[in-house]
Amino acid sequence: MQLRGHWYRGGTSKCWLFDADDVALHATTQDEVLMLLANAFGAADSRQLDGIGGGTSTTSKAAIITPTPKGSADLDYLFAQVGIGDPTVELGSNCGNCATAIALYAVQSGIVAPSAGTTRVRMRNVNTGAVLSGTISTPGGRVPTSGRARVPGSSALGVPVSLSFHAPWGQTTGSVLPTGNPVDEIGAGLMGSMVDAGAPAVFLSADQVGIDLSSMTDPLTTHLAQLIRARSAAAVQMGIRRPEDPPQNAVPKVGVVAPAGDYIASDGAEIAAEGHDVRVRMLSMLAPHPAIGLTSAVAVSLASALPGTVVAEAARLAPLSSGASGLLRIGTPAGVITAEVTSDGLGNVTEVALHRAARQLAVADIDVAHPVAQTA
Repeated sequence: MQLRGHWYRGGTSKCWLFDADDVALHATTQDEVLMLLANAFGAADSRQLDGIGGGTSTTSKAAIITPTPKGSADLDYLFAQVGIGDPTVELGSNCGNCATAIALYAVQSGIVAPSAGTTRVRMRNVNTGAVLSGTISTPGGRVPTSGRARVPGSSALGVPVSLSFHAPWGQTTGSVLPTGNPVDEIGAGLMGSMVDAGAPAVFLSADQVGIDLSSMTDPLTTHLAQLIRARSAAAVQMGIRRPEDPPQNAVPKVGVVAPAGDYIASDGAEIAAEGHDVRVRMLSMLAPHPAIGLTSAVAVSLASALPGTVVAEAARLAPLSSGASGLLRIGTPAGVITAEVTSDGLGNVTEVALHRAARQLAVADIDVAHPVAQTA
């Protein structure tokens, strides 16, 4: 069977975008949709050799898009994190980098007509209910096909997209602090902060788990099992899964944080302490993220504004004034990501905005193969 797909780079991820009508030609139930995506990506093979997947967590992503011209948003999208060496697809999360790509796709495909100056695309993530908006420069109402924006983690140029998360908390668990506490015992004596903002996430002190963030080049091989166990335990405490359910790899996000300090980025660049507010390393599925996912950046931003959390203790920022905006500079393996955090009259965070870049890579008719046993 052939499935029409649109391949985009959004930020530091690559995402396959599918129109819901095209998917409906081949799959009508959720189980059929998940099987279709797993087969299209070649998910059963760790190399994804016979599919469109890239063999890494940041290149094994998809979104199914439904225009909603009469809704509160311009479109709905279902985000899918496709397994690698595992024919499963997880729907428990969101991806800001893919949302960046979706905003550009919406303008380029005609879902949203370009305006003179800038065009704003409102998107609702079906997985979590989160509402995001992407703002794209469209001077004279022209649809952009290229741009000169660049983000940490990629030297490639793309169309600039300002991506905003609106009231981005409690979408999965009902509360920004699912347990009601800024810090909890996660298990095995580990203390961490569980936050539901952008995506559910659990943050641990890097010192506590013995991870040195003066360098971001360590593959964390000796720490992965500990971090994965922390994710599994936090998922139960956050109410994301029952104790008897199998652990998920996509959520909650799990990361380690440390106060600002001089560090070596993954490309060898020297990042000075005065250039950022907090250092962070995240897992993406079962491996260290090469930069930081945008939903994780949102979780870090919200946590930095919540007194007593591991992130707030590391960042030690002045509290946001009511109705004011502030910047959080996050030191990541790819460099420094800056998030703009806006509060309302009560001092509650209402929006987190990040500046990204996107580009269309291809449009393809994908020949989806039925899975066969891997022999090599």
